[in-house]
Amino acid sequence: MEKLLILLISLLMAMRGAWADDNKLLSPSKLEMFVDDLPIMPKVQGFSVRDGALVPGNLTIGMFQKLWKFHRDLPATRVFAYGLSKESATVPGPTIEARRGVHTHITWENHLPSRHILPWDPTIPTAKPSSGGVPTVVHLHGGVHPPFSDGNSNSWFTSGFHSTGPTWSSPTSSYPNVQPPGNLWYHDHAMGLTRVNLLTGLIGAYILRDPSLESSLPLPSSPFDLNLIVFDRSFRTDGSIYMNSTGNNPSIHPEWQPEYFGDAIIVNGKAWPRLHVQRRRYRFRILNASNARFFRFSFSNALPFFHIGSDSTYLPKPVKTTGFLLAPSEIADVIVDFSDSPTDSAILLNHAKYPFPSGDPVDEINSKVMKFVIERQRSPDQSRIPRHLIRFPKPSPQSAVKTRYITMYEYTTPSDEPTHLYLNGKAYEDPATETPKSGTSEIWHVINLTDDNHPLHIHLAHLSVLEQREILELEKFKDCMTKLNDAIKCHVDNHAVGKKDKVAKHERGWKNVFKAQPGFVTTMLVRFKLLGPGNTTYPFDATAEPGYVYHCHILDHEDNAMMRPLKLQP
Repeated sequence: MEKLLILLISLLMAMRGAWADDNKLLSPSKLEMFVDDLPIMPKVQGFSVRDGALVPGNLTIGMFQKLWKFHRDLPATRVFAYGLSKESATVPGPTIEARRGVHTHITWENHLPSRHILPWDPTIPTAKPSSGGVPTVVHLHGGVHPPFSDGNSNSWFTSGFHSTGPTWSSPTSSYPNVQPPGNLWYHDHAMGLTRVNLLTGLIGAYILRDPSLESSLPLPSSPFDLNLIVFDRSFRTDGSIYMNSTGNNPSIHPEWQPEYFGDAIIVNGKAWPRLHVQRRRYRFRILNASNARFFRFSFSNALPFFHIGSDSTYLPKPVKTTGFLLAPSEIADVIVDFSDSPTDSAILLNHAKYPFPSGDPVDEINSKVMKFVIERQRSPDQSRIPRHLIRFPKPSPQSAVKTRYITMYEYTTPSDEPTHLYLNGKAYEDPATETPKSGTSEIWHVINLTDDNHPLHIHLAHLSVLEQREILELEKFKDCMTKLNDAIKCHVDNHAVGKKDKVAKHERGWKNVFKAQPGFVTTMLVRFKLLGPGNTTYPFDATAEPGYVYHCHILDHEDNAMMRPLKLQP
């Protein structure tokens, strides 16, 4: 009886706190759209020049607490930001520009305070420092690098390295940059804190260039080549980031909620910014850095997008669309030709429901992303959209040496509130079951038995989707998985005989993330070797500890605990 009384008091206090928080929540309608100019994040070189030759770069990038203005009329917000110094730190962090084949060494320093600025939940698998501090560790998303530089979730560290995780080994990460040129990004990856650390601002772009391959492509270049890092946030009236402090199941997880959604749409650190553009072609490297929000982008004046890359690799040839879907952590590399605009302005729109695909429709506020103000006179433009880009080896299913089944399942209370999500019914701490041989390819059948679309990210690997097939008798399959938790024993092939859904043309290249549709089996070829012609052997020991991981990139899912170890074998 006493325990029940304590629980009831805790619930009432949580509800009272949530009510007080909600009363301070800022209505986004009070912020005028398109009044702030789009920031261009500072650039830092990941290489050095010595006697006219490129040599490895050595950077020191810190994580700092500071104030950041997300909107002209919003009080400054306390954030965690990456930068070479506290004064120069930004949200997002500086854009790191690296060169293919030239190492980038980065020493990551944690200068964060003893307490987090957002609520975090100790009941999910979480980094818990013994002496206080905010645990952080950096993952270079889409990178091909040794395990000790991958940002393993248990390699976290606090300010001054007063506390470190069980797999922490060095403050310096080494990125060999041996993969083809393209778009990557870096972000925090601390166990159980990824969702809150990214919400505070710990994200940034990383561009890998190869002039020997790219100089022949007449694509738009600086200043007409821009990163657009898009995410959503909610704010209190005092400018602070709002995150609900009460979980869906407070008696189980006092804070954790299955998805975070904010009403204000942020691009490069400003809410609904504007960008003045010339009537010419621009290249936009668009990253969805949201925790859980999908974006379905289109232009208000129907301007098309010409896709030249998806995630970290170029497409073999451009693909034209009038709109496209981008999941959390996905990158779309597109060209937009404003000389074809029938209007003098264009608004980048969003039409994706949240949660995707069966959640609420967007409203007047979160359906708008940013505004482009277009000059009336055409500008000289030497760039063009080439017929062909960079070709990579085509996916070869017959080269696969093993077939695996990866099942996504959501666990709920009797009232159907989520408690956690697992891959193959296993916790992160369970021994690794995905142990591919380095230098090989595998077929992965990803079976989504939930109602959500899950963007699956596989560290180190490149993947190419071969087929998406609807699951028939879905509830029967769920019942079997609940009892046996074994896709093979439940005869996945007998269930996945429904309609096929075509893979979008702009997503048929090699990717680092793919959206696993609910009620579908997504079949992909996963490549555990270098991408490109010539030697495909990793120039480092990919079988070393602490290994890699694969996970859903909805951060609230990843933290609880839709992530599994990935250990490569010789």
